[in-house]
Amino acid sequence: MKMKQSIKYIALAAFALLSSCKDQLNITPEGAPSAQNFWKTKEDALKAEAGLYEKYNEEDYYGRGMFWFINASDDMVTGRNKPEADNIKNFNKNYIGGGYTESQWSMRYAIIKRANDIIKNVPGIPMDEELKKQIIGDAYFNAGLVYFQLAANYGNDKAGVPIVTPETDASAVIPRAKNVNENYDYIIQLLEKAVDHLPYFTDMKPADYGKAHKTAAWAYMSKVYLYKKDYANARKYADLVIGSGKHELVLTGFADVFKATNNWSKEYIWSVVCSPSVGGTGWGSKLPGVMLTNKGWNIYNGWGYYLPTKELYDSYEAGDQRREATILKTGDKFMYFGQERSFTKDGGATSDYQFKKYMEPFSYPNPIPLHVNPNGDNGTTDLNVPLMRYAEVLLIKAEAAIMTTGAGSGDTELNKIRQRAGLGIKTGMTMTDLKRERRNELAGEWADRHRDLVRWGDAEATYAKPLHDSQGKEIWAARAFNPQVHDVWAVPQREIDNSGGVIKQNPGW
Repeated sequence: MKMKQSIKYIALAAFALLSSCKDQLNITPEGAPSAQNFWKTKEDALKAEAGLYEKYNEEDYYGRGMFWFINASDDMVTGRNKPEADNIKNFNKNYIGGGYTESQWSMRYAIIKRANDIIKNVPGIPMDEELKKQIIGDAYFNAGLVYFQLAANYGNDKAGVPIVTPETDASAVIPRAKNVNENYDYIIQLLEKAVDHLPYFTDMKPADYGKAHKTAAWAYMSKVYLYKKDYANARKYADLVIGSGKHELVLTGFADVFKATNNWSKEYIWSVVCSPSVGGTGWGSKLPGVMLTNKGWNIYNGWGYYLPTKELYDSYEAGDQRREATILKTGDKFMYFGQERSFTKDGGATSDYQFKKYMEPFSYPNPIPLHVNPNGDNGTTDLNVPLMRYAEVLLIKAEAAIMTTGAGSGDTELNKIRQRAGLGIKTGMTMTDLKRERRNELAGEWADRHRDLVRWGDAEATYAKPLHDSQGKEIWAARAFNPQVHDVWAVPQREIDNSGGVIKQNPGW
């Protein structure tokens, strides 16, 4: 991979005044200063730090992007007729080279380049030492996060992804790591350094909300160790988050987790931050508009992608409050632009369900522009779309405990989640219970059900079954998943081409 593109640093603009979204980073492009006239002042360091977050607002980053990979799971179907998306879901190599996921690799390596530049250059800037320390920690965290996303999706025991350190020659072509565990070990090093540099979220100024913090680094360390199958360390770092006393579940109801007023609740670990800007651009993740029913009942431009399946709906226990908070089905009542509606599917939709989790901003009378982006082609809202919640940390702890000491050892954490969902306490819970709770708690989120099925060894059997709508009609045929090939996604073709063949394709793709 050739790292020859100049990096466009971005400045912190005025903080947003919107009630649910105020005090968030509002970032706008500001050109590409050269190394000769940059890295001189505190303002330069802050601009470089803001550059770590610029892509968070892009459609192909946290709007869709890698969500096309998550769409491969049994929880959802594409929703509309999109051949390239269908090829991804069906593990068909014809998607390679298409626009939906081709940029995922390069976008994340651009963030790694920005983080490396901060790590190299900010230590030499004369400025407040505490601020300097926090900015460097932010760089370590963001590099670790995007490396994890790359490694988990493209790396396995046959090959990892290229490791580009702050000392790496930016013009050199870097081959892939020997295996994904090399990546995970490097990611852990980055996140350890992040922990050493970062404050607790509770010690941050509101103007800095949305930047990296200590427990977010611990939380992602626990997830990396979980993927690495180092369950003792996954448990250790989840315990550090839990024992910090900084987090707890939102206990007023599961649906309340997904209200903009709870963007910064104690359940928050890491999110795509709402950051409104002039002209209906920016704002954060486009996922709420992407998941909204196509054409939004002729009121707002929903896109109608990632629609739930009967398989997901039926997986919930009777009385589980998460089901109605997560999924809309035909006839369900909900508020939309200040009016109660009964849910109806779009005529061309593949499924007759819709995810409900991100609908709260659309519920208000006249929600534009306070809660919903006025640009219907950029369906963002004032809700911070979660990437990691405290509930997932509890699930990581429970899974690691069950895997190390057996059935029942994750009961404490699982019962906290179950009780919040209106379910009774259970004892002696096994991995079967853990898998159901993780699925039902995190459905439709970036936690990645597809990756869970792969790492559990369940993908082949799960995908061999068709998917259905609420009436039992088959809406997606059974798929052939080869665990020796499809445990990872295809490396974008342009990365192979640009490297002159130094970067190799994953076998079988």
